[in-house]
Amino acid sequence: MEFALRTPSPRIIQEDLDMKNESFSVRKLTPIIGAELGGVDLTQALGDERIKEIHDALLENLVIFFRNQNLKPEQHKAFGRRFGDLHIHPAPMGILDGDPEMIIVHADQNTRRIAGEVWHSDVSCDVNPPMASILHIREAPAVGGDTLFANMYAAYEELSPSMQRFLQGLTAVHDGGRNYAGRQTAPSRDVEYPRAEHPVVRTHPTTGRNVIFVNRMFTTHIVQLKETESQVLLDLLYRHIERPEFQCRFRWQSDSVAFWDNRCVQHQALWDYYPNLRYGHRVTIAGDKPFFRG
Repeated sequence: MEFALRTPSPRIIQEDLDMKNESFSVRKLTPIIGAELGGVDLTQALGDERIKEIHDALLENLVIFFRNQNLKPEQHKAFGRRFGDLHIHPAPMGILDGDPEMIIVHADQNTRRIAGEVWHSDVSCDVNPPMASILHIREAPAVGGDTLFANMYAAYEELSPSMQRFLQGLTAVHDGGRNYAGRQTAPSRDVEYPRAEHPVVRTHPTTGRNVIFVNRMFTTHIVQLKETESQVLLDLLYRHIERPEFQCRFRWQSDSVAFWDNRCVQHQALWDYYPNLRYGHRVTIAGDKPFFRG
């Protein structure tokens, strides 16, 4: 599934033309992952040309960042919808004003565990995992609270050819209960968490490049291997994926936005700011079923 790049109304196109005097810029965080985009106001309606620039920057840099974006929830959702339908989270987590498309990200002095504290790709347990996520941190702690992002293209390509060939024949189970059990806001409610089997090596549907697609948060085992073999191989892959040379690190400020491609990126939210507040909203863009194309 590719980005929809949905066509705006003539009014939106005119508003985008009025923004041409703003200089669009891309400043890389590292050579292989991450870039901060300038000259973009996400509170304004954006036309096709600007959306394509953002889309291309995302494909090239895997995760892109925007500063000083005082987004209202409806503006946040409208921006996400320019790239596809919005994904509905399968677990009853915190949502904003009863809106299942808008997830609340919140931690403070009463928090004992945060979502995303281990490396993962968002909701990889879905049969059709999300294509991308857009997180707006409205209030960032004065210190701490960074997020790490890792390039799964680079992680795959750094493996030996023999290991690449071995992994290409394997599939792994991703189980939502592994992460979501105990998190639900209504403990008495019966919840059936999603569970799916995906290729260990996934082909990105737009770029055609291969990535490692297992993660600590959701992956339970490799189907074709014995339990001990599966655990040894997963541990090896997790340690490999988390090597610093595949990563970039984003220092949040209030009203910053991160937009990442879940098909080729894993991320980890650092919880090193307790008891301070970190608060924001996330929308997630729907994706399709992972596949491997040899």
